[in-house]
Amino acid sequence: MAEIIQKDGTWTFDGDTVRIVPGTDKGVSLLRKALGEIAVPLGALAGISFEAGRKSGRLRLRLREGADPLLQITGSRLGDSSDPYLLTVDKDRAGVAEYFVDEVRNALLLDQVESGPVDRYLLPGPALPITASAGDASVTFDGERIRLEWNWKTEESKSSGGPRTLALSEVAAVEWLPSAGLENGYLRFLTSRAPVSTPPKYDPHAVDLYGFRKDPLMALVGAAVVARLPHPRGTATEPTATEPTAIPAPPPSLTKAAAATTDPANPTGRAASGDDHDALLRRLRELGELHQAGILTAEEFSTAKQAILRRL
Repeated sequence: MAEIIQKDGTWTFDGDTVRIVPGTDKGVSLLRKALGEIAVPLGALAGISFEAGRKSGRLRLRLREGADPLLQITGSRLGDSSDPYLLTVDKDRAGVAEYFVDEVRNALLLDQVESGPVDRYLLPGPALPITASAGDASVTFDGERIRLEWNWKTEESKSSGGPRTLALSEVAAVEWLPSAGLENGYLRFLTSRAPVSTPPKYDPHAVDLYGFRKDPLMALVGAAVVARLPHPRGTATEPTATEPTAIPAPPPSLTKAAAATTDPANPTGRAASGDDHDALLRRLRELGELHQAGILTAEEFSTAKQAILRRL
């Protein structure tokens, strides 16, 4: 298992999941603390990188498009301080970060994980029920209903109708935009796909955001709703996150008896030309296929994998 512990948080990787636990330091953003622990399955990852710096570095996960409802609603507009997939790394821990990157990349290679978009959410989104207060309202979502309650900053034309409740079935889409310069941000629940011309400060289905530190919390509410709406790339027959994934059958030429007599570090019996990089990568892919097909046990797979990684 790979692990890196920093003030910003702790990341661990067990070969299947990157587990992210936010730090308790006062500099950790409210969004990260409210979101809590995140378990990112290997299949949701498009990549990982470490950017070294003079005083500190940055370890960053890149998720596949459409895998996470939080990123679906925020896009690239979530600031670095609130990005749960970014970890600030002290200079003296750069080696640990690089090892972490190598472990995740090797696992992505072995499992042959695609890096392209997905048609269903692979992360569940924020836990329910969820409540956030920012801008001119408080919003609560329990999985079925969204309730907006106004405060003293709300325009009278919007608050005069009292609190607003929307059923999830009424919501067609959710928009979130952070404040920028003199422009306010907003969280808006759309009841149709038609464009809305009403400014958020007057829209009873929107929260007007002023650029204060609690604003990103509204993105969590939006993400919780988005996670329960149809996926933008999905279809009516798309599989759910709980459906089992079919394991491909082993090639006819490979049998358990043959695998038992094969060198685990070279399961196909093909000889690599020395230790050249391409040949070792082929062996890693073949090992992954044999393990997924049930021909190699977890112990055999781990032993062979470590032997090849040492030669890499």
